[in-house]
Amino acid sequence: MTPLDLVVVVLVVSIGAGVLGSLVGLGGGVVIVPVLTLLLHIDIRLAIGASIVSVIATSSGAGAAYVRERMTNLRAGMFLEIATVTGAVSGAYLTTVLPSRALFVLFGLVLGYSAYAMFRKRRSAPLLSVSHDRLANYFDLHGSYYDEVEGREVPYKVTGTRAGLSLMYMAGMVSALLGIGSGALKVPAMDLAMHLPIKVSTATSNFMIGVTAAASAGVYFARGQIDPLLAAPVAAGVLGGALFGSRLLSRMTSASVRVAFVVVLGVIAVQMLQRGVM
Repeated sequence: MTPLDLVVVVLVVSIGAGVLGSLVGLGGGVVIVPVLTLLLHIDIRLAIGASIVSVIATSSGAGAAYVRERMTNLRAGMFLEIATVTGAVSGAYLTTVLPSRALFVLFGLVLGYSAYAMFRKRRSAPLLSVSHDRLANYFDLHGSYYDEVEGREVPYKVTGTRAGLSLMYMAGMVSALLGIGSGALKVPAMDLAMHLPIKVSTATSNFMIGVTAAASAGVYFARGQIDPLLAAPVAAGVLGGALFGSRLLSRMTSASVRVAFVVVLGVIAVQMLQRGVM
């Protein structure tokens, strides 16, 4: 395959990854890394470096659109970024220690667990009307959003902030290690542990992933693990796809978003586990 052919293939795949990533809050890297490594046989560390750049592009595109539509919980997102950025810096340095096979297995296990957790609670739990979480009340992390499908403003209360912070630190480490934007952990953490609506969890995850990725991108760049020939078409394609995907989310039901999240994670988890153990 010539360099030009590679750029075209990567660009087309990245557009699709951007659409999926923005819909389920994963940032596109969850599709980009497996495609680059499994189909195009690119070294996983270079794939992760390109993916991290694409994650920043996704956050800039879809994240901005969700903020404009008032679907993103900005207070909760910035509060949780304290933990994710710390985890991202830690994880970026761990990549020099872990072998490639271990990264594949870790990737598969993280995605598999996230898919299982979301499927087990596939029916959205009732939103809280009262929260006794001191941190959530002190920082006023509660909010509301307009649901186009239901045609009404949906208020919600936030809880489980301590559990959320712990999971966000892990999410930051996973982001740096695997280049997937860590939405695979962020969305379940906000949806299951903190009781945010699934659409708000997805939108807030898209907003957060760019900050998390930027914290580790400098480390990858300094190591020479970001190839411009690879990163440029990935970033451009994912950004275009993310902008289109952000328009679809508001028109989808919460159940559809949850199903899409589970299916995407389940398929890719199996593929990455196969690559890691074979």
